[in-house]
Amino acid sequence: MNPLVPRLVDRPTVVDLGAPDWAAMDTAKIIAAPADPADWPRWRAVLDQWRAGVADRHPIGGAAYEQPAGQWAQTCCSIAQIWLWDELLYDFARDCFTPERLLADADRRFGGFDGIVLWHAYPVIGIDDRNQWDFYRDVPGLAELVRTLQDAGAAVFLDYNPWDTGTRRGDSDGAELVAMVTELSADGLFLDTLKEADAELVKALEAARPGIGLESESTLPLARLGEHRLSWAQWFADSEVPGVIRSHYVERRHQQHHVRRWHRRHAEELQSAYLNGVGVMVWEVVFGVWVGWSDRDAATLRRMLAIQRSASELILSGAWTPLADLAPEATAAGIYASSFEREGITLWAVINRSGQDYAGPVLPVGAPGRVVLTSGPVPTRGIGVLVTLADGFAEPEWVGPLAARLAAERATNDMAAADASFPYRDAIRTNQGRSTAGPPENAIRVPAGRHRLTVRYRMRETGLYDEAPFVDEWKPLPPRLHDLRTVERVLVLDHDVAVAAAAVTEAEFDRFVAETAYRPKVTNRFLAGPVGPAAPVTFVDLEDARAYARWVGGRLPTEDEWQRAAELAGPAWTQTAPVWNWTESEYSDGRTRFVLLKGGSSYQATDSEWYFDGGPRPPEFTAKLLRPGLGLGRSSQIGFRLAWDIS
Repeated sequence: MNPLVPRLVDRPTVVDLGAPDWAAMDTAKIIAAPADPADWPRWRAVLDQWRAGVADRHPIGGAAYEQPAGQWAQTCCSIAQIWLWDELLYDFARDCFTPERLLADADRRFGGFDGIVLWHAYPVIGIDDRNQWDFYRDVPGLAELVRTLQDAGAAVFLDYNPWDTGTRRGDSDGAELVAMVTELSADGLFLDTLKEADAELVKALEAARPGIGLESESTLPLARLGEHRLSWAQWFADSEVPGVIRSHYVERRHQQHHVRRWHRRHAEELQSAYLNGVGVMVWEVVFGVWVGWSDRDAATLRRMLAIQRSASELILSGAWTPLADLAPEATAAGIYASSFEREGITLWAVINRSGQDYAGPVLPVGAPGRVVLTSGPVPTRGIGVLVTLADGFAEPEWVGPLAARLAAERATNDMAAADASFPYRDAIRTNQGRSTAGPPENAIRVPAGRHRLTVRYRMRETGLYDEAPFVDEWKPLPPRLHDLRTVERVLVLDHDVAVAAAAVTEAEFDRFVAETAYRPKVTNRFLAGPVGPAAPVTFVDLEDARAYARWVGGRLPTEDEWQRAAELAGPAWTQTAPVWNWTESEYSDGRTRFVLLKGGSSYQATDSEWYFDGGPRPPEFTAKLLRPGLGLGRSSQIGFRLAWDIS
């Protein structure tokens, strides 16, 4: 299978206009459009015939969409998937959430977010026995963060991981979800890995939080369309001539979000979303991997959102004509449009699939009404808009402000000059300095020079360092996902380094606390689970470990120093009651902060490959941990050992 081309299930469903297959259309992601414009009227007629029969094949009902409390979801056009500890949202130096920073960036670059998914547990869950609910409940100030985002106009979604069955058990998932949604007053729930929610769960959540938006990840079955107000349009490949998104064509009030998580260009998603009157997901940090949006794609989204928000009522309830008739010159140039018409006003959502800007005529000769708004030339791979008004009808109030906004956007952000390249980021290792004292006699000495290392790791969605594990791929699957990988590294030392043969114990750390009165700024989970004086100290965060190291005149080893020392030590390397070890290999790319762990642990979550790596591990194995804040990095399965620089 070529991962750079859509899988069969992702491809648009082609319709035989002479003998349409209703069942195939019922399960489509996108219903493909014919290439020949002469076939478009027949294609539209088949679409309408198919939609008229859906109710007989799949009784849907519209009560969820008619309920006032849930109608916010219909205009939730832009949603962002945000790791709770994204460095736009959390400041590790100040140990506090910074929602104002996230929201300002969203407004400036994307035109703001209508919804935000606060991703919390994966890919850290499984490091110890904490379950997905713990990774929300243990966060100090989370309810205040949710309220702040809501007060700024963003709906807040929580994340549900149904595969989390191998960590500690609490109440049933349904009871936990109802409690969590109620505690945090969440607006929506993202159904990770699911096509649909259990019917009883839907009822329970609706009773607890009327109007809640349930958003499925996979393609939602038509039979459940009436219960889920939103769904992802994930890995939906469009036809060459743009088609229609099946679920939204059946129920216009059902909101969907186009997303291709590993793709670095989003023009096709944006154009498909725009023509269909649906939204997109902005997901720039995919489980710790930077997949940022280019300036050009962000500018297209700003323009799209301005139009969709201004004309939301027309787009939701106006008569929708996909592949509306245009001027022959426009059609020949690769220009396509959807029209939305109601009460004399028509909005023409226009896209340009060609490789050059288009400034020619768009509307056909004799098109009714007069043009009261135009965005000007349609940029290559971009979008445009026209609004026409029939004689005798008043101009809607939103037309003037939208025209002014689009004009201001053109004046300050020339689409033709917008940078379409991928905005690379480098993860930079933090530098904590050298040790100030000498090592104990039993420390393992790593001599100066070049040391070749063979490093093994499991290919998770996090990658290992700052590389993207997948680029422009359509749904990576095993064996490309979760298999064991190997990389060779070279450790270069200009001086000898000594690494402790054993981890720091509880007794040693307790002495440090007693003699220095050490108290971390955030005490959440600090030393929360003592085992015994000789056991490795755990429930310490990276800063706690660094504080101890400074006190004894040492430092933490890097992951390479740790590995080479373990290889040289052989039987002298002590791993009784193994726990993962913090290393001085902390990196940040400005959005994600991560640390490389060594050693493995005595704990291993079972029943799902999505969990963090567990169990005892050989010295060559490395695991990448995305750093949580506010004490959540303190784990029963993470300790540390020391290193010293020898001049």
